[in-house]
Amino acid sequence: MKKVIISTFVISALAIGTIGCGKRKAFKNEDGQSSTDNRTVNSENDAVVSDVNTVVGNNALLHGRGTSSTNALNAVLGITATGYTIDTTGAYTGTIKINYDGTVINNRKREGSIRLTILDYSTGKRWKQVGCILKVDYLDFKVTRSSDGKFVLINGTQNVTNISGGTWWELLITKTQSSLASSVTGSNLNVTFEDGKTAVYNINRKFTYTLPGNILTCTGEGIGFQNGMSTLENYGTTRDGDAFTSNVTTPIVWNLTCGPWAPVQGKVDIKVDEKEFNLLCTFGVDKDGNEVNVGTNACPYGWKIEWKHKKKTNKKIIGYL
Repeated sequence: MKKVIISTFVISALAIGTIGCGKRKAFKNEDGQSSTDNRTVNSENDAVVSDVNTVVGNNALLHGRGTSSTNALNAVLGITATGYTIDTTGAYTGTIKINYDGTVINNRKREGSIRLTILDYSTGKRWKQVGCILKVDYLDFKVTRSSDGKFVLINGTQNVTNISGGTWWELLITKTQSSLASSVTGSNLNVTFEDGKTAVYNINRKFTYTLPGNILTCTGEGIGFQNGMSTLENYGTTRDGDAFTSNVTTPIVWNLTCGPWAPVQGKVDIKVDEKEFNLLCTFGVDKDGNEVNVGTNACPYGWKIEWKHKKKTNKKIIGYL
């Protein structure tokens, strides 16, 4: 009997030791890839929504005003190169298409198309109205980082909903509104990476646009619900098939000076089910990982990922460009 008890004890101890060793190895080998993927998809999504606001705001038929003023918003925003053309063939039915031409801007080459459709256009809905929903279809939309060739290929559908009423036209041209609010929601957005693996994202975010210091600024919050959390910007499965959640703990802020791919502040807490630790992301840091107070003409170096297990903490600092 003693031999059986001793053997059982030894086996249990070995099992516990193996599990502990596995956890330590996972902690040591963590590279923050799931958080990097999440940031990449969200930033490219932000850039698309920015394009959408500009393109629809310039088009009178979709906006809901009398006459179009081609590229008026581009001029006010100081946009000299877009990297896309606009197919307005279906504008009279509430649909236009943005075709990206592969031009490299800010180290990013964008290809493929985005189709924009105002729901219930035939019954009078226009983008400037409260509650108007703009359907955004990603059609083999591909973004490649020129510096290293890494890319994301996005397919799927999102809805952008006008919460406050008004558009960038009223904020920037007529200046009849001091702020705008909209939401971006979408389920089962498929994202394929350069290694051929595919992740699934469910994005749920609220954007508020303002003009502090006369600079277009966007504040992003999480509005998704999953696993008892109510401030999720995103959830789904990683490129390795593991379930994850991305919880916004401090609203994410970007401005036109630095671009939607380079937030100046914000924090998210990413939990991957297969990991014993969370990935804590802080945006708007210097090269040493310190949060910076960004001036009107300065931009932060990048963002920081930290993960903690017991008394140990590891981190990784990533440049935006």
